Amino acid sequence: MRHIMAKSLAPTDGVRDYLAAQEKKSLLRFLTCGSVDDGKSTLIGRLLSDTKQIFEDQLAALERDSRKHGTTGDDIDFALLVDGLEAEREQGITIDVAYRFFATPKRKFIVADTPGHEQYTRNMATGASTADLAIVLIDARQGVLRQTRRHSIIASLLGIRHVVLAVNKIDLVDFDQTVFDRIVEDYGQFSRDLGFQTIVPIPMSARYGDNVSRRSESMEWYSGPTLIEHLETVSVDQAMVELPFRFPVQYVNRPNLDFRGFAGTVASGSVAPGDEVVVAKSGKSSRVKRIVSYGGDLAQAAAGQAVTLVLDDEVEISRGNMLVSPAARPQVADQFAANIVWFDEHALLPGRSYILRTETDQTSATVTDLKYRINVNDFAHEAAKSLEMNEVGICNISTRTPIAFDPFAENRTTGAFILIDRISNATVGAGMILHSLRRAENIHWQSLDVGKRVRADMKNQRPAVFWFTGLSGSGKSTIANLFEKKLFATGRHTYILDGDNVRHGLNRDLGFTDADRVENIRRVAEVARLMADAGLIVIVSFISPFSAERRMARELMADGEFVEVFVDTPFEECARRDPKGLYARALNGEIKNFTGVDSPYEAPETPEIHLQTLGKSAEEMVDALEHWLNERDIAEDQYDSGGGI
Repeated sequence: MRHIMAKSLAPTDGVRDYLAAQEKKSLLRFLTCGSVDDGKSTLIGRLLSDTKQIFEDQLAALERDSRKHGTTGDDIDFALLVDGLEAEREQGITIDVAYRFFATPKRKFIVADTPGHEQYTRNMATGASTADLAIVLIDARQGVLRQTRRHSIIASLLGIRHVVLAVNKIDLVDFDQTVFDRIVEDYGQFSRDLGFQTIVPIPMSARYGDNVSRRSESMEWYSGPTLIEHLETVSVDQAMVELPFRFPVQYVNRPNLDFRGFAGTVASGSVAPGDEVVVAKSGKSSRVKRIVSYGGDLAQAAAGQAVTLVLDDEVEISRGNMLVSPAARPQVADQFAANIVWFDEHALLPGRSYILRTETDQTSATVTDLKYRINVNDFAHEAAKSLEMNEVGICNISTRTPIAFDPFAENRTTGAFILIDRISNATVGAGMILHSLRRAENIHWQSLDVGKRVRADMKNQRPAVFWFTGLSGSGKSTIANLFEKKLFATGRHTYILDGDNVRHGLNRDLGFTDADRVENIRRVAEVARLMADAGLIVIVSFISPFSAERRMARELMADGEFVEVFVDTPFEECARRDPKGLYARALNGEIKNFTGVDSPYEAPETPEIHLQTLGKSAEEMVDALEHWLNERDIAEDQYDSGGGI
């Protein structure tokens, strides 16, 4: 009986043939984009309906939802098939990126429905990052809008080379060819420098299905393909399997002494046992011994397959590195140029430190130069000191450690990255690497025989950077000056970097915008690091209002070397003192971007030393600082002698 049941549950030859045929079909990933309410969700709903991807119970539910939430009167509102979030249905907009699968007899498809509203541009970039083709929808009544241009530019930057220009709602302009031709001409003029290989314009009505899967009887003047016909036949870019072999290592698998494998997903190309591979960062070579998968060893692994590679030799590889083809190695550099799409409501500021994350690697990174911003209306290159939310720009980036990458135009997997805010841990930008910078190849660390420890021992002290931060008028400079005098009297070697003094020389070219403040602190932090390397005790007295830059300065120094000193004086007291007359002018609107008035001050949350100045003298503050320093030196002496802390 059990044998009979097993036979009855086994797939029939017809099912096997069907599944085999599905496996052989090519896959096209595409997205719909454009301005809000251009009909993106309706188009996808129509595609799902026309390709028989909707079950009867779904259709019945759709009819009910159309009466409750729909915007098409008595007709079925196909947009509701995709607008799954309740918030989207209530507002009649798409917020998240919705992915749908459907198939025709000739091809399989994965489509991303992306938001049209400007504040959700980052979701559109997410959908475009894996797409081969973009359907740019345009409302025939509205023409080419700002968001149409923005989405087209992002699609171009993200490597999409094939576009369908879907002029939707053509029925609402009486199927007028003149309207269609004018929109095609406008879009052609705008997009001529975006690098698209093909742009196929199609007039359509997603609501009624005209030129979606069936040819419209109302547009005899149009002789091109329907949307489905084009999607089934368009030839997309070179398959990832044909690119050079790239294997980003995600995990080193060492369950016992007899097995050491490198787990990850093949990003591009293919590999087989016996093939020579190279470790991208070190240049060490080996050969593939085994390709281990869940179902057993494989004779070959190609792009998209998750496997574990076992090598012949015990080469040093860790997460973030990459195994590559010896004949076509990626670039390895710590400085490169990139396109940036900025997501965050806080602007991108050159000089600020972010976390840069690639497919598997992660390192600190700084935008060293914002070369220009791209105007989304006319693709013009505009000078800029920062990037606001949803803006696009070309930047030079410097990373703390070198990363392995390919230019994004050559490999979209190994050429892409995201930027993460160090404080909030939010993803604030997406980037596409253009090329490495020549300076990264020409500049190398020079090995020196005299190091920090030797310099410090000669001075009989441990280097440190005391970073004084607080509002203008809080007493930073006064306390820092007295602190240096007291240290100097005890024979210590010191130097003060004061905010006002540095702006007379090193930073005389900087103003007081947020971008200039970030660069101001970056330069000072680098100077302080060099001075600490010389064995000095460095006293830095700067407002340094942003926590991100203070953290950047901390990370430049050795462990325990950076000492944050928060000179905590309330705003009202600082304004009352007003030793330079700045508060009065700022409160009267005569000075812009003044910290505490119209520019924020982000107070330290966990400083090493917290000086609350009200009711205390500067001498008492200095005594507390010296006591802290002496206690640190005693503790470190005990640690060095083996006594512990």
